[in-house]
Amino acid sequence: MVFWKLVRPDAEAVWNSEKVRRKLKWYSMVMNDIAPAKFMIAKKVPIDFNPGDGRSLDELWDAHDSIRKEFLKLLDKARNGDLTLSDYKEMPTPQYSFLDLKVELAWRIVRECRFCERRCLVNREAKRGFCRLGLKSYITTYFLHLGEEAPLVPSGTIFYGSCNFKCVYCQNYDISQENPYQGIEAGAKEIAIIQEYLRNEGAKNINHVGGDPTPNIHNIVESLKYVRVNVPQLWNSNMYLTEEALAIIIDLMDIWLPDFKYGNNSCASRLSLVDRYYDVVTRNLKIICSSGDPIIIRHLVLPNHINCCTKPVLEWIALNCRSALVNVMGQYRPEYMVWRSPEKFRDISRRPSTEEMEKAYKFAEKLGLDYEEVS
Repeated sequence: MVFWKLVRPDAEAVWNSEKVRRKLKWYSMVMNDIAPAKFMIAKKVPIDFNPGDGRSLDELWDAHDSIRKEFLKLLDKARNGDLTLSDYKEMPTPQYSFLDLKVELAWRIVRECRFCERRCLVNREAKRGFCRLGLKSYITTYFLHLGEEAPLVPSGTIFYGSCNFKCVYCQNYDISQENPYQGIEAGAKEIAIIQEYLRNEGAKNINHVGGDPTPNIHNIVESLKYVRVNVPQLWNSNMYLTEEALAIIIDLMDIWLPDFKYGNNSCASRLSLVDRYYDVVTRNLKIICSSGDPIIIRHLVLPNHINCCTKPVLEWIALNCRSALVNVMGQYRPEYMVWRSPEKFRDISRRPSTEEMEKAYKFAEKLGLDYEEVS
């Protein structure tokens, strides 16, 4: 028997759930090589010009929005089972594709960086913004992750250094904040090689995480040009992207694993040093939830934050994203700045209590959220 099946038997058993099969249908189709991943479909949608020929950014976006209609037609065919992976392999490959256009857009944006809503607007070829990254990415580690939600195991996880948040309780603070340059310096081709290696080793998906993957969008998107294996792409992020960045990656990700940490802006400002959190994340989640893509939303229950964060977060999901599976997480522990200076963060200087977790689960159940399968 494969080792991960011994360690995580629930990773197979979870697919006995009708809810999981229905809500993660597209992910399952790609995972099992029935349908081509979205990035592969994007490679087959032709454009009639070289996206690097010097056109203005507005012209590129106009072309993107127009060509996207053809992409969505092919995606619908694939979702309906009318474009299988076998069918895909018979399609001609154009000289320039919808994916090439997205690559060009990503590289334009990184040179006046506005991947995230901090909008530093720096040219990362010459200067570094909040994330402290230039054009290269730093992969701190990659492996078959057995600790993710059951439908994702084993997950081909790529941890990128750096983050656009400053969470005072970050469990990965060593790579997200203190030293984002650990590991392998990587560009698009190196990331592609890692993806192929992980898929060939048995990964059910490629899990882009960190830190946060958002500062690395240009390299991640370009890497998909060189990936030759069919594998679901998973975006594991704090979801503090700009609308432009989301427009680039939404046609390339097959499943979403966003954090939804806070039920208001003030808690986010104090604990993650980020402005307009609730407004930005709910905007982005609405776009994803209306796209038809599979999504598993994570909410980390913080001690003393049931009323201000957990309940508003779960209520928003119940009203706006019924298609989601929801992981109500009890894994919080005082880390990083909270562990170092607990007197500054008394409200979150302990783990959530059993009573608090029971309240969170009962509230999710009351709202009719599908949480038990992945929590």
